[in-house]
Amino acid sequence: MRAAGFDEVRREGSRVDIANEVGPVTIELALELSDDPDAELAYRQREGIFESMTTTYAVTDAGDATVVEARTEFALDVAVVGSALDATVIKRQRRRELNGQLDYLERGRTDSG
Repeated sequence: MRAAGFDEVRREGSRVDIANEVGPVTIELALELSDDPDAELAYRQREGIFESMTTTYAVTDAGDATVVEARTEFALDVAVVGSALDATVIKRQRRRELNGQLDYLERGRTDSG
C-alpha cells in the first residue's frame, strides 16, 4: 500500500486504513482483507466514499515470468463524492496507485536477482 503513494497507511489485523489527497479532496478509506478464490490478495472497502469498492491481485506463472494482475472495481456514492470527484478522476488516480505497486514489485524482483 505504501508503494501506491498513499499519504497515510495503517494496518491492524485484517483492516487497512488509507488516506490520500486527490486534487482538493482527501479520500479516506477503511479496507478489509477478503477471501477471493481467484486472487492471491483481495480487499474491499468497509468505510469510505464509494458505494462499493473491491481490489484483487491475481498471480500467474507465464513460463519465464510471473504476471501480477491488479483489478479494482468501484461504484461511486454520488451523494458523498459530489462534483469534486468523478469516475474519470478516480480511475486515473487508481491507475497511478496500482502502477506504483506493480513497479515496486518489479524493482524488488530485479534488485533481488
